[in-house]
Amino acid sequence: MATFFMFGKYSADAVRNMSIQRTQEAIEEIKKLGGSVTAMHALLGEYDLLFCVQLPTIDDAIKASISLTRLTGISFTTSPAISVEAFDRLVLG
Repeated sequence: MATFFMFGKYSADAVRNMSIQRTQEAIEEIKKLGGSVTAMHALLGEYDLLFCVQLPTIDDAIKASISLTRLTGISFTTSPAISVEAFDRLVLG
């Protein structure tokens, strides 16, 4: 499984349609793609939300980003992530 950070920005419609049910539906969408949500945070600043998700492949991350945008009206910027330890092994050998 790969880790992805999904940064979300609310549209006006997304704010109007906020609900606990929609949050649960978003989690279920990730599960349908074989993944899991490991953390969700509300943010101040450039982005409104951060989902930390585990998904099998980058293709699944692309599907998740589009699927969640369709479901919620929130636009997502999705980035792959690795631990600093794994990064050090890759870069420093």
